[in-house]
Amino acid sequence: MENEPVVINSGPLILLDRIDSLNILDRLPYRFIYPPAVRMELDAGIRLGRRIIASNRLILKELSFPVSPMIRQFLDPGEAEAIQLALNNRIARVCLDDLRGRKIAESVGLKVMGLLALLGKAKTLGLIPRLKPMTDKLTAEGAWYSKRIIQAVLAEVGE
Repeated sequence: MENEPVVINSGPLILLDRIDSLNILDRLPYRFIYPPAVRMELDAGIRLGRRIIASNRLILKELSFPVSPMIRQFLDPGEAEAIQLALNNRIARVCLDDLRGRKIAESVGLKVMGLLALLGKAKTLGLIPRLKPMTDKLTAEGAWYSKRIIQAVLAEVGE
């Protein structure tokens, strides 16, 4: 669906920035929404000398209800608020890479996609010529994805 809302956590945004690919967000068919805790995490990176992470497709949205104590006790603030924001606004999809966050999001009925799924979608839509160089850059930048997951995503897009 064009312009589908997706609540995104800081991890995928930071990794896109590290591989100089934040511009992909502007071309994907999603509207990326993020909570205040994610903005705080991104701003903390700026204070440490990292670049400002911004996109025309990134929209800051306040929570209308506080994070569930059950969610907060298991996740960092950004992941917890991302899940709660999706629940509060009936947004079906979240973009998280952390395994614990993904499991909790799925357990409350959310559809989960990670950065590799976003990049796979970009490849499928012809927004990037090849995915493998990007997965190589991600692992060189310290992102941890199992070789099995990377191979599955590459196979799915025909690489």
